[in-house]
Amino acid sequence: MQYKKEYPKRLYNFFVTYQDTTSAPSIAKFARSIGATVEETEGFRIHSEFDRAYRECNEIRRDYLIDSALCKRFDPSFVKFLISEESDSYEREDAQNQIEFTLKVLSDSNED
Repeated sequence: MQYKKEYPKRLYNFFVTYQDTTSAPSIAKFARSIGATVEETEGFRIHSEFDRAYRECNEIRRDYLIDSALCKRFDPSFVKFLISEESDSYEREDAQNQIEFTLKVLSDSNED
């Protein structure tokens, strides 16, 4: 599927206008709404504007889940599980994106 400049705005609008009280907004639901797969949608993150919208939508989803748990619409234990799984996933992703390097400081031969 071809990336379109309108996708970041559509993604954000999908999440902020989500009205279903029996389920939470998700990337999978958004992907289906534009006729894409989750994998294709995840691939759009190479575009900085889409990645920014994607990260913001994850925060919107997290907030939606927490509010739903507090209001007892969703099971609080399951929401806690989902949020902890997301956190673990982000930590694994961050670990994969890290670069290790060694810096060796050489003294100047003129200094004593």
